[in-house]
Amino acid sequence: MKVAIIGGTGAQGLNIGKRLAIAGEEIIIGSRKEEKALTKVEETIELLKDYSINMVGMSNEDAAKEGDLLILTVPLAAQKATLNSIKPFVGDKILIDATVPLETAIGGSPARFIDLMEGSAAERTAKILNKTGVKVVSAFNNISNSLLENIPEPIDCDCLVSGNDNEAKEIAMELIEKIPGIECIDCGKLEKARMVEKITPLLIGLNIKYKSHYGGLRITGISKK
Repeated sequence: MKVAIIGGTGAQGLNIGKRLAIAGEEIIIGSRKEEKALTKVEETIELLKDYSINMVGMSNEDAAKEGDLLILTVPLAAQKATLNSIKPFVGDKILIDATVPLETAIGGSPARFIDLMEGSAAERTAKILNKTGVKVVSAFNNISNSLLENIPEPIDCDCLVSGNDNEAKEIAMELIEKIPGIECIDCGKLEKARMVEKITPLLIGLNIKYKSHYGGLRITGISKK
């Protein structure tokens, strides 16, 4: 399966790409500018030269076209424009949305949340891509870049997942759990992203308060079996 990371040259997207590439996935790093994607991929391959990884760089549009599963990792301010640019190519694929509506989109604090008319960033994605057939899954919202970047250490954090298509969620969770340490929790329908996304600014605030970069979330006392 080819995993295309849309807006994948930022810290979050690139680090997710690194982790999944190390796990053996074919990774496409997408960017608004293909040249930037190619440069980042070249740097990443050199950085991870001790691993055998399969990673290429493309424009976001080409990445969306070539990828079997898409992961959106852009700031809120770029979400709408990016989605509109790839809309003709998403078809009925699975799109994992990692967007979080933080106040940084309007020059505010990363520890504060912006309420969106659609309810959540993931629901906003579903609305923008309406009628394409795409299956939107919300995930990766609560896993910090520092945890993702701390290769090869396992990630001591659960990934809260929501979406309206159960099969799409299962495929997304199977992929995400290839990253060592992560356990996925199915939180239910896509509307649950309204609550999950709000956990991110809380975690950011806690990391700031306690001078850490690795604060995460574990759900205890439940069995997925």
